[in-house]
Amino acid sequence: MKFIIYLFIAFNILILPAYHNVSALTTDELRKQIELKQQEKQKLEEENRKLEAQIEAIQRQENTLQNTVKTLDTTQKKLQTDIQITRSNISRTELSIQKLRLEIGSKENQIETNKSALAETLRILDQNGSVSTLEALLQFKSINEFWNSIETLQRFQKGLELKISELKGLKTELEGKTVENINKKEELVDYTSQLSGKKVIVEQNKQDKVRILEQTKNLEAEYQAQLQKNIELGKKFEQELFEFESELKVKIDPSKLPTQQSGVIDWPLDKIFVTQKFGKSVDAKRLYVSGTHNGTDFRAVTGSSVKSVYNGTVRATGNTDSQSGCFSYGRWILIDHPNGLSSLYAHLSGINVAPGEKVSTGDLIAYSGGQPGTSGAGFSTGPHLHLGLYATQGVSVERFTKSNFCKQVSIPLSPANAYLDPMAYLPPLP
Repeated sequence: MKFIIYLFIAFNILILPAYHNVSALTTDELRKQIELKQQEKQKLEEENRKLEAQIEAIQRQENTLQNTVKTLDTTQKKLQTDIQITRSNISRTELSIQKLRLEIGSKENQIETNKSALAETLRILDQNGSVSTLEALLQFKSINEFWNSIETLQRFQKGLELKISELKGLKTELEGKTVENINKKEELVDYTSQLSGKKVIVEQNKQDKVRILEQTKNLEAEYQAQLQKNIELGKKFEQELFEFESELKVKIDPSKLPTQQSGVIDWPLDKIFVTQKFGKSVDAKRLYVSGTHNGTDFRAVTGSSVKSVYNGTVRATGNTDSQSGCFSYGRWILIDHPNGLSSLYAHLSGINVAPGEKVSTGDLIAYSGGQPGTSGAGFSTGPHLHLGLYATQGVSVERFTKSNFCKQVSIPLSPANAYLDPMAYLPPLP
């Protein structure tokens, strides 16, 4: 009879549940807070979509001082909303990390409880392991009672198997939660970086508006005169660059380039709208002295996140606006990729990386710009992102000393045969 009692005790120890009411309640509270932050983010994103639509509507109108100021004012509102969204993302991620810590703690407690239950069960069985079958049989009043104990033992064995399986499952869940926690911490670092970058652009946007109004004396005629002067300087530089690069001779080895097919590189923006294609076109003949465009332009409201199109290393960054009268790429980044391609991102309002830094596909590297007259815009007729693509073997970064307008700044320089059409390597248009 003593054997069945020990078996009963061991079985009950094995099936005892582990309760964690305090953690569960706290986890539920955090889950509700996370849901509220998600709802807050969705409202802010809806507001942002409306502001972006307003900016795009203004940009379709005539380029006037009044419309430029309207664009800057509306962009300022959008950037402030961007900051609110980023702060909401930070709060939501911090809450998620807290929730994961509790869940990890709960899983660890459950694992320890299960381990203790198994250890105690095995200890009890070990104490009675020396009892022979005959001795065990003699402890029962009847054969039926003995066979009932055998059934109890079988149920116990199944319970033991389930407990071991549960323990393995808890360990797997713990590993998953730990990885998720690491990912959330990385997200938090990214969001914090975004917040810092957006704040810089907001302040820059304010200064740009003040400078434009001061330079034009708040007069439309003065604004149009300066705009026309900048366009002329931009075209002169474009002519200089075209003539200089036409003289460059670099032999390109096609075996070092990836096959032209969609999906070799990824989109640089979340929202894709092509405004100017690569090569010769009606617009290229109208806008560029050479009659050809050396990249692909995308519509992008100032402050839009610009992402690396592929893994790589930042070779160089620069800002042609640092020399007065130089109207070129404005603020730019050049990234070398391991597949033989190099990508250029130009007309940026902010840069988030430094030369020598490693980046992955989709990493945030910059913020778009291009509003005429603003910092980093360069030669631009409106906010956009310019994406250039080169054969790495053919592009160099050096000071353009032969230029009359940009001899003090460094820019990517390349012979015509090293320029590649980004659309030949990007995914199909959405």
